[in-house]
Amino acid sequence: MTARRKATGIALAGLAPLALTLLTASPAVAHGSMSDPVSRVLACYAEGPESPKSAACKAAVQAGGAQEFYDWNGVRDGNAGGKSKEKIPDGKLCSAGDAAFKGLDLPRADWPATKMQAGNHTFRYRATAPHRGSFELYLTKAGYDPAKPLKWSDLESKPFAKVTDPKLVNGSYVFDGKVPARSGRHLIYSIWQRSDSPEAFYTCSDVVFGKDSGKAGTTAAAPAASVPTEGQLAAGADKSSMDMSAHGHQGGATAGHGATLRSAQAGKPAPAGGGNAAHTDGAAKPLAGGSGPAGGRRLAETGGDGSTAPLAIGGAAVLALGAAVLFTTSRRRAARPRG
Repeated sequence: MTARRKATGIALAGLAPLALTLLTASPAVAHGSMSDPVSRVLACYAEGPESPKSAACKAAVQAGGAQEFYDWNGVRDGNAGGKSKEKIPDGKLCSAGDAAFKGLDLPRADWPATKMQAGNHTFRYRATAPHRGSFELYLTKAGYDPAKPLKWSDLESKPFAKVTDPKLVNGSYVFDGKVPARSGRHLIYSIWQRSDSPEAFYTCSDVVFGKDSGKAGTTAAAPAASVPTEGQLAAGADKSSMDMSAHGHQGGATAGHGATLRSAQAGKPAPAGGGNAAHTDGAAKPLAGGSGPAGGRRLAETGGDGSTAPLAIGGAAVLALGAAVLFTTSRRRAARPRG
């Protein structure tokens, strides 16, 4: 064996365990938020994370910074396991107990709000990464005071709407629920618990039944909440600290998934070969923007834990591991005696 070949073999052999280590790295990924009625974090993102317009969103930036709004689809607990009420402490429901989103927990009666009325309502939950699971929606009790920290006891003990694996339409889960009668300012709290992972996602949506009288410490009615445009979502994607370059699946990373998500958010065609067929039902259900995964396949409802290595690192690791295997195979063949 030449000195060069020996050195190459040592280098590639050293890259093999490194490749496996990189493939098992686990930065967080983002998955979604309520858009109708619009969540608190998504409403503030629509105003502009760096310079929001409403007093409540400005206060949230001062308390927790602007990054929490760029990460609007990442209010989560990776190990909730159906025990959200046990794991998230009172006063931190809107942040899911995550200090990165602490600005969302500010007790105020002037958060941007959505008009709501009792009776049937069609809810929409924007999904940047679809998963199998169930949604539960809770409404605050009569007498709720938005100027006090939100506690579990402020919510009705049972959800007024619950659905499992709702349909995905243009990038959003869509389902119906019957809203109980209320008056004045209230809050709808959502829990999206995955059935293929212990991970769960949470939202606080401020709503107003009838007229917002500006009670509980405010002198005027709160501003109406707005939903971000597709352009805003696409423009803010690169400023999110959540890893959207790849997505977690059991058994390792899946190349191209993150590219499909970004393309869908930006309204661009997905790259060829970027879709993933694992755990799909074969139905074409693209994300918002009009373009789904290549081949018209649905984005996977994955069985991962919501984390994986970035695509670029993972791809390099796979190439390194493959090169090591190829070198070893070639070496063995060269060592065989010829008859």
